[in-house]
Amino acid sequence: MPTYSDFPGYVYLVLRYLLTKCTDDDGMCRYTCFTHDTGQYLLYRPVDTQSIHGPAMLINDTYLDLDLVPCIRCLSWPPQAADWQTRDRNYGWPDSATVDRVVNNGCDVVHVAHRQCRQDEWESKHQWRLSFSRAEIVLLNSWMPVQQIVYHMLRFFVKNKLLKDSDSSESLSNYHIKTLMMWACELKTNTFWSRDLIRICVNLLRTLSVWLTDTRCRHYFIGNCNLFKGQLLWRGNDCQPVEITGQGTVISMVCKQLHTEMFHALSKQCFKFV
Repeated sequence: MPTYSDFPGYVYLVLRYLLTKCTDDDGMCRYTCFTHDTGQYLLYRPVDTQSIHGPAMLINDTYLDLDLVPCIRCLSWPPQAADWQTRDRNYGWPDSATVDRVVNNGCDVVHVAHRQCRQDEWESKHQWRLSFSRAEIVLLNSWMPVQQIVYHMLRFFVKNKLLKDSDSSESLSNYHIKTLMMWACELKTNTFWSRDLIRICVNLLRTLSVWLTDTRCRHYFIGNCNLFKGQLLWRGNDCQPVEITGQGTVISMVCKQLHTEMFHALSKQCFKFV
């Protein structure tokens, strides 16, 4: 049973229910579940702490390396994301059937503590993060072809232009691009998606640069969760730093000559995604 931490999107798992096994005379095993509130929280004990990065554990295989992410399934939709199900959507995405499917799938929790809690001995072992991977798969599969192409183009540009030769790979990740796209699919008109691909990408990257400047990236499912909170953002030498104070010092970089860079970088790669 999850209880919520002070950080939106993070929970503690209370050991609330006890499962008992009994065997009938006919040899059939049956299980009984009853409330057993001990006030204890689920503790995560990784086998090898050296191979952990984020919620994933690196598994070394003979032929390839695998990232294994232990998770616990939550069959119900989390209250922290209750507003997502009911908020107004003016442009029909996602439609009501997709929303119902997402909510009925529930979510997962993965073991990773908030950035500000990872040095705390108790928090680092007991804090879990809500994961909406199941919901995201359903939503991404409902995108139009042009939206899927734009998503891959943005990922290419951010990985190969914004993050190349910089230390920002942890601060700006593919999940931020996915979040940007999900918000765009919900908030942009159908006319917006009929433009040429370069103009669409440039428009969305300008939105991303505003997010970086304001250090504000609103979680797509949890309205009061800021994905940039508590992070230190860095960019390469071709950008201007903007210092902002709040929870701490945050540096965001806004790219120069965004349209020109985007055009030259992506015009050579479009054929790979079409």
